[in-house]
Amino acid sequence: MQVLVADDHKLVRDGLRPFLAELDREVEVLDAATLDEAVHVAEGADSLGLILLDVMMPGMNGLDGLQALKAKHPTIPIVMLSGYSTREHVVAAVQAGAAGFIPKTVSGSAMVNALRLVLSGETYLPSSSFFEDASRQSSGSPKTAGVPAPFDKLSRREAEILLLLVDGRTNKEIAIALDLQEITIKVHLRNVYRKIGAANRAQAVRITLSSGWAPAASLPKLQPR
Repeated sequence: MQVLVADDHKLVRDGLRPFLAELDREVEVLDAATLDEAVHVAEGADSLGLILLDVMMPGMNGLDGLQALKAKHPTIPIVMLSGYSTREHVVAAVQAGAAGFIPKTVSGSAMVNALRLVLSGETYLPSSSFFEDASRQSSGSPKTAGVPAPFDKLSRREAEILLLLVDGRTNKEIAIALDLQEITIKVHLRNVYRKIGAANRAQAVRITLSSGWAPAASLPKLQPR
């Protein structure tokens, strides 16, 4: 599979390569620094399966560049990359044909999970853009205000553990990050799976990403217990 990374910053293009390699052992990463280059490279590709497109890249002119590429390659999922992501930007991009919208602030493992979701035929939205209000309104209650079902059933600790799970952390890494015992993490995760209807960690990640829920945007940082 070929993946086209169109971004005017070489550092971004090069930085994404090792993460994109996780999508497919034989992935071939193509790159472009402008919209014109992206159009040219896409036209010459023979097995293009995914396009990552920087929102602010030269030649984009808002979402015109996305629509132009989508018109030429209607079956290829195009994911927008951006240093910022408001609700309005995300909704506009999806309405214009984007298969996803990924902020450049996400971790590499979270981006890989998001791209896998897109390649499975679904749309990825950064839920941090949709729950900013909930973050501002968050109180000291054990549950997070403004969070949709079934995630409203999670305690803050469970939600934070789920966030780290989606970020690609192992149980051991989560335990170290939260200063907890690994067995405690396993117990919390069993509760998380039951509450959100997941059979295992892979399904929990899929449910979380496809739901448009972002605990990072709505949970305060917890101090280790």
